[in-house]
Amino acid sequence: MIAELAGKVALVTGASMGWGYGIAATLKEAGCDVWAVARSEEKLKELSQSTGVRYLVADVTVAAHWDRVIDTILAESGRLDILVNNAGGGVAITPVTDQTDEDIETSISLNLTSAILGSKRAARIMQEQKSGTIIHVSSICAEQNWPGWGIYAAAKAGLNQFSRSLYVEMRPYNVRVTCLVPSWGNTAFQANANIPLPDPDVASQMINPLNMGQLITDICKLPAHLVIPEVTLLPLVQEICPY
Repeated sequence: MIAELAGKVALVTGASMGWGYGIAATLKEAGCDVWAVARSEEKLKELSQSTGVRYLVADVTVAAHWDRVIDTILAESGRLDILVNNAGGGVAITPVTDQTDEDIETSISLNLTSAILGSKRAARIMQEQKSGTIIHVSSICAEQNWPGWGIYAAAKAGLNQFSRSLYVEMRPYNVRVTCLVPSWGNTAFQANANIPLPDPDVASQMINPLNMGQLITDICKLPAHLVIPEVTLLPLVQEICPY
């Protein structure tokens, strides 16, 4: 990797914890002017104090919040070079018949609609700049099948296809779009979705926040004429057997 990120302006969603925390911290270390976005102001403050990133409290499922975020970044940083649509969550990992309508709508909104809303706004800016990188953090669930994961998987599969379509639309403007498809992560995802936690030895071999941060930073450091449209990241400790 030969390109440097000094002076690049980056926006990371879902940045208050987990993978988003690691992504924001690593991009900052690489020289980016990083804006972290999430709903928890307390956690964002902790991130800002420990890494020096700037932050905005917002709900990325709400279009008006996206407008406020983008307007603030342009007013204070003048441009936007990197968007990492990392926000997401399991919401309710349970069979479809046990899902509430609210849970279904929340999962689709959080894991798919939020990324589309953000990409629409970032793509307009980057199209005019004739440069930029948009990265969508998807999930291996989009490509595999496990009981209880149907709604989350459907949202992430939609994100994969949206990312491919956006890549085709933005390529003529020298804007890069990448879909990152990770699997088992050592984050708070399991606890938040009421999924049993693995034992510490297994957890230590899962994808941690800094692993994700390093991969995304490396993608962004590629020379501007190169792009990785899609990449899958798996921990060797996890066995995946397609149905």
